[in-house]
Amino acid sequence: MTAFLLAVHVVAAILAVGPVTVAASMFPAAARRVRPGESCEPPAGMGESGASGVGAVRLLHRVCRVYAAVGVAVPVFGLATASSLGVLTDAWLIVSMVLTAVAAVILALLILPGQGALVARLEGGAAPVERAETARLAMLTGAFNLLWVTVTVLMIVRPGSTTGA
Repeated sequence: MTAFLLAVHVVAAILAVGPVTVAASMFPAAARRVRPGESCEPPAGMGESGASGVGAVRLLHRVCRVYAAVGVAVPVFGLATASSLGVLTDAWLIVSMVLTAVAAVILALLILPGQGALVARLEGGAAPVERAETARLAMLTGAFNLLWVTVTVLMIVRPGSTTGA
């Protein structure tokens, strides 16, 4: 059962956290490129995959929202795996859980609402997004991504592990 829980935990981390980190990282630059009154439709000849402007920004925000919700499975299966392994009180795991919680707070309370506000503004045809607005989102996304890298390293290295890995 432990192997199953660990497999689901790792797959969920890859499939849920990966898209959020990429889409959130792409969002600020995509938002800066939108011009007032720009269409949500892809440019002629670009097809479905050629989303640009407001449509691209909306899509990136949706990816972040949906995969953030799916990402709840990562700590759920992580805790189940840790419990199964009997490592819930290990320092490396406690640090990982705290960092995961901080990353979740940054995503849920700062990044997603910030993206949502910019999407709403752009859909309303407001003035172009200022660099300072997107720079804040880029900084928050960088912190979010750095937290996940740190958690990933802790999960791999597991200080004090007896496996020798």
